[in-house]
Amino acid sequence: MNTNHMNTNRHLLLCFAMMSISAVLGGCSNQRSGYAGSSLSSPTQAHAATLASWNDSPAKRSITAFVARVTNPQSPDFVPPPERIAVFDNDGALWAEQPMYFQFMFAMDRVKALAPNHPEWKEKEPFASLLKGDLKSALAGGERAMIEIVTATHSGMTTEEFDTVVRDWVATAKHPKTGKLYTEMVYQPMLELLSYLRENGFKTFIVSGGGIEFMRPWAERVYGIPPEQVIGSSGKTKFEMRDGKPVLVKLPEINFIDDKEGKPVGINQHIGRRPIAAFGNSDGDLQMLQYTAAGSGPRFCLYVHHTDAVREWAYDRESHIGKLDKGLDEAQARGWTVVDMKQDWRKVFPFESATSSGVDDR
Repeated sequence: MNTNHMNTNRHLLLCFAMMSISAVLGGCSNQRSGYAGSSLSSPTQAHAATLASWNDSPAKRSITAFVARVTNPQSPDFVPPPERIAVFDNDGALWAEQPMYFQFMFAMDRVKALAPNHPEWKEKEPFASLLKGDLKSALAGGERAMIEIVTATHSGMTTEEFDTVVRDWVATAKHPKTGKLYTEMVYQPMLELLSYLRENGFKTFIVSGGGIEFMRPWAERVYGIPPEQVIGSSGKTKFEMRDGKPVLVKLPEINFIDDKEGKPVGINQHIGRRPIAAFGNSDGDLQMLQYTAAGSGPRFCLYVHHTDAVREWAYDRESHIGKLDKGLDEAQARGWTVVDMKQDWRKVFPFESATSSGVDDR
């Protein structure tokens, strides 16, 4: 491998790892949040009525008006079902992303789970500090520390083994503030939107900066999106024969980063059609929305704006994670739909009761 190729792999691995480090070290100091207890409801029990968790606001009306236009055969804006492609970011658009990306929570838990097989980690950074619960010290090594954590937790096993590890984690791991499973930290209005679009002949895809093999094991159960419709960042794999059986082994090298400019590239590689609708929440989704909007015919672009400090978290332009700055300006300039979470959603999470106030800082 030549030096340039090695540097490229190193840079990509760093980009993948660094997606959470600023949120951790920044302490999410400019996010306002909290949590109040509420009753449990499974994310799969999501679609009692069409967009029932949406208030009758301009945001909801813009969605239903667009769908009516493109699904009516008599409309000049009619779009045949095969071309009804809708793409969704995941972190911050379909499920929460605070206090840090959930995949990094997974990586930290994996370090703890693997520690008995690595006694040397008790004395070796960043693992020693991480095992003591000192996250700030663990990440003080910056680039090197993040690369070591990602390499240790996302490689060296077969794809089937990694799938099992992820499934086991999402079945038991809980959010540090709410105490809910991470797969319960999904947005009820967005679950309804996914269902509504599919009922109207749309094919829904996830296009996320998160790991493709991290999302695929649970996306169909939680969102109704099958693994072949999940696009994300990916690591390299290698074919091997183990005990006479063919397997794919995960390598400590990044194959593709599906974020920012990478999202349109990923869409082209995996879907082969330009979407007619795109949904995101951060500047990392801007290029995906721009690419969608640039197509001919009717187009729909939507940003979820995190404005609810009580039921969820309030953050945008200055956030250490899920920053929405340039995207918000462009959405306003181009007339894209911007969902005000506080004003437009009757309910944020599926587990909220009718009287729940959501999240509370205590």
